[in-house]
Amino acid sequence: MKKIRYIIYMFVALLATTSCEDFLNITPDGQSKRDDQLSTEQGIEDAMYGVYSQMRSLSLYGQELYFKTLEVMAHNLYSTDNDDIKSLANFEYDNTYVKSLFEGIWTAMYKNISNVNSVLNSPLVADAEKYPFTIYRGEALGLRAFMHFDLVRLFAEQYTVNPDANGIPYATEFSLKTPPFESLKKNYEHILADLLEADSLLADEDEYADERAYMLDRQIHFNRYAVCATLARVYLTMGNNELATKYAKKAIENNGKYTLKEKTKVKDDLAGVLSEKECLFGVYYSGWYTTVSTVLQQLNPRSSLYLRKNFQEIYERDASGSDSRFAAYFSEDKNGDDIIYRLCKFTDVYEKNNTVANRPANLILGINMIRIPEMHYILAETLLASDYDTALSHYDAVRVSRGLEPLEGKTLTQELINDERFREMIGEGQTFFNMKRLNLNIPLATDASKYHTPAEGIYVVPIPDIEIENRN
Repeated sequence: MKKIRYIIYMFVALLATTSCEDFLNITPDGQSKRDDQLSTEQGIEDAMYGVYSQMRSLSLYGQELYFKTLEVMAHNLYSTDNDDIKSLANFEYDNTYVKSLFEGIWTAMYKNISNVNSVLNSPLVADAEKYPFTIYRGEALGLRAFMHFDLVRLFAEQYTVNPDANGIPYATEFSLKTPPFESLKKNYEHILADLLEADSLLADEDEYADERAYMLDRQIHFNRYAVCATLARVYLTMGNNELATKYAKKAIENNGKYTLKEKTKVKDDLAGVLSEKECLFGVYYSGWYTTVSTVLQQLNPRSSLYLRKNFQEIYERDASGSDSRFAAYFSEDKNGDDIIYRLCKFTDVYEKNNTVANRPANLILGINMIRIPEMHYILAETLLASDYDTALSHYDAVRVSRGLEPLEGKTLTQELINDERFREMIGEGQTFFNMKRLNLNIPLATDASKYHTPAEGIYVVPIPDIEIENRN
């Protein structure tokens, strides 16, 4: 049954892609055409598919905000010969390549936020009170908050360091121009308002499973559990442990839909596909293999990224047992007489081995955006001081599911949680944000005895020049 449902969904998604691309070509000047498209349920769904398709663009989560730019900035990955990547790793924000890179991220994100706003401002969605319009509105609000949150984490100060700092524009209209800048505190107010409304609107989404193609697979939609998980991220970043705990628990307590996988299922679970058990939200992407393999699997010193020098040491710290992730996430290549480890965590094994016909039909190609393990790490951290035993149980839950023994002989600390986050989430674009939130030094990928420090201004990316120039 699941195979049939997935085939139906992919057929609908294919049809919608054509429509959504037309939608994304509409400028604000094409008001009447846009309004016509958003006057029907099908038109709204096509527009939402368009938003999701844009999230997988190279400037966004299809590359830069996932396994490339953010991982280079965290020094999880590095380049041997590419001066542009070296400039990024050195946080040379005045470098031409680096400036262009972040300009692309900024522009692509606000363009997609504008597309979301077009849906949100359409008459059928703006005042939604009934299904399916409540679903459309809930997803769109959640996505708007999600994308703004990542922009804030890149281009503004850490909230707990300076909540009164300058923030970014929070866009709520369909427009090619971004609205005025506002304070960081106001940014977070808007992010929370959108997420909390989305949480309310999507509360009953499970009741409508299978009612239409759009509802067939909620993993590839910004569903109610993705909203809760994002709220947990946001509250953790704000230093509100109580509410971060509340929403991380809600994400985990998901009617048994998603849970930690067994250690024997770690291998290839993320290799070009969404984790069946652990992915709370992912983006469908049939071209994921080509993008990933070009950067992570080639032995080209100009275009390839290599793993930080001491990555093996981090997997060996406090590791009693056999960590299934090491064989699942890394592969060995030979370069002359040298063995080079590559990040193969996202490499589709069926594509790599030319056995695509053998891939189970229920697997969804794409990018895992939020997974259950992160929620356990959030709970381990937020409960560490107030409920140590429960914090430890969440920390151990992930370890045991990965083949390690529960922590023994040591007291659980923030440092141990950070190490475990690294081991699990390497390559997923979250390490840099976690280090920024905690105001940590960043050990160099090539020499962990040396650091970049927060005092260097590494954690706040300057607003792109093009944004400032367009306001003059």
